[in-house]
Amino acid sequence: MMKTLKMLLCAVLLCAGTAASAHRFHAGIADVSFNARTGSTEIVHTYMAHDIDALLANMYGRQFDLTEPDDQEVLRKYIDSRFWVLGQDKTRLRVRWVGVSADAERVTVYQEIEKTPLWKAGAIHNAVLVDFLPDQVNTVNLNDGNAVRSLTFDRANPDQATR
Repeated sequence: MMKTLKMLLCAVLLCAGTAASAHRFHAGIADVSFNARTGSTEIVHTYMAHDIDALLANMYGRQFDLTEPDDQEVLRKYIDSRFWVLGQDKTRLRVRWVGVSADAERVTVYQEIEKTPLWKAGAIHNAVLVDFLPDQVNTVNLNDGNAVRSLTFDRANPDQATR
């Protein structure tokens, strides 16, 4: 009985692992909006946890626990090197890392551009995961309060004007 239970558990885990790694699309979404209360532009990225886990394991050869500050720092450096916002004058705006949350399905990254309205952004560079997953597509939703516009980023198009 115990041997049968162990075999069943292994089969379930194998199927779950295969299903998790077999998703057919790789996508990220970032919502960018101005918070009138704080005067800052807020950025919320959402990625599939499996993709972030695979990326970090591939880059560093170990598993990561995004509840640990040191592991969060590794992810922060990766995101900072592949996502940025340029001002109207083509200089990088200071995107501050606020934090990260993760569960079995998604990794959510929180950033902000302090005391800066969204209209000061001239362009966005978003190459998160495209170096690791050739078919990765990232969508950035820009919410200026009046309307939401979506920009699409992939390996061939990592840069988009905001206007």
